Amino acid sequence: MLDREVIVIGYSGHAYVIAETALDNGFDIIGYSDKEKSDADPYNLTYLGFEKDDDFIGWQKDVSFVLGIGDNTLRQNIANLIEIKGKTVETIIHKTANISKNVVVGNGSFINKNVVVNALAVVGKNVILNTGCIIEHECVLADAVHIAPGAVLAGSVSIGERTFVGANAVIKQGIFVGKDVVIGSGTVVISNIPDGKTVVGNPGRII
Repeated sequence: MLDREVIVIGYSGHAYVIAETALDNGFDIIGYSDKEKSDADPYNLTYLGFEKDDDFIGWQKDVSFVLGIGDNTLRQNIANLIEIKGKTVETIIHKTANISKNVVVGNGSFINKNVVVNALAVVGKNVILNTGCIIEHECVLADAVHIAPGAVLAGSVSIGERTFVGANAVIKQGIFVGKDVVIGSGTVVISNIPDGKTVVGNPGRII
């Protein structure tokens, strides 16, 4: 079906994961966009050019897009460009993810294998919930957040735009984390974090 055809933005690392999940979910990937043609082509995709170039042929096709970009700011900027072009960014959810029926998930988000999202959580647009992370009840994740593999957000945690939560980090219930924060792998967050800070350790400390 035409409305299941997509173009992948980016073609390395994270893009491989999202491409595989999109294919498993029945999407037909007609090609990818990147700054240049990739030497590696594990999914035998056609190179369509770079989405920021005037002659990018993807804008002329009647397709939607998936975001294979791990960097939060870049992912958000590309999503905005796609919206300006009048196109859609698909939400991709792995079949093994366990998501409450009372969860809101924004457009363009990716929820990977074995993720758990519990009741009344809100997931913004263009968010990455990576392998096996847990988002507990009533958590609120703003747009373009990335929660890395194995991280745990206890209940009612709030995460600001473009914040990155590292692998196996734990955030205590009720904590507020600002925007553009970086939380290191294995960090245990027990107090609120203002915008733009980097936090590491157990207990977490701002560096």
